[in-house]
Parts: sequence; structure tokens; C-alpha cells
Amino acid sequence: MIPVGGVIMELLDFGKRLAKLRTIKNVSAREMSLALGQNESYINKIENAKFHASMTTFFEICFYLEITPEEFFEIDNNDPVQVREMVTDYKRLNRDAQANIAGLVKGMARDGR
Repeated sequence: MIPVGGVIMELLDFGKRLAKLRTIKNVSAREMSLALGQNESYINKIENAKFHASMTTFFEICFYLEITPEEFFEIDNNDPVQVREMVTDYKRLNRDAQANIAGLVKGMARDGR
């Protein structure tokens, strides 16, 4: 079990999160395993809770996925790279444009879109 912000993340949940983030990046478990210098079933074993990654490998996984360790554990963040890019772009907008975007997002979130 891995403590995450007061919540315990089971190895299976860790594997599911890894699979989701890997799928968003559109890369196979085999391809990712080999890119990390591991055997071809390495990522698959982590995703299926048959093996756990060392801290070093976890950081390598995050680097490969182009996310921070914090973003990895943000379970409600479905696409950390996209969210980070949106926040960066949002910060470049003037105050009125930011207010318009914030209102739009709040309305869509309230409607469950």
C-alpha cells in the first residue's frame, strides 16, 4: 500500500493508474517496458500488481510519461499533461479572458459534461 494524501493506494490501484496514463500517452506496455530498459513484460507486471516498481523506476516512469510524481497520484486528473498545458495557457490570458474561461469550466462541471 502506498500513502497518497491521507489515502492508501493499493498496488492494484497503482497499476490501474499507470495503465490509464500509459494509454493516454498511446504507448503499449511492452514499448514502455523496453523504453525504460526493462524486459518486455515489466510494465504489464506492475499494472497487474504482480510486481512493484522501485522509487528510481517510479521516477523514470513519471519522466517517460512526462508527468510529475504528484500528477501520477492525482487520481481525479484524467490527463495530467493536458491539464498542465491548459493551466500554462490560462496564465497567459488577461484577467477578463480568465474569468470567462473559469465561468465556462464551472458551468460545464456543474452540468457534468
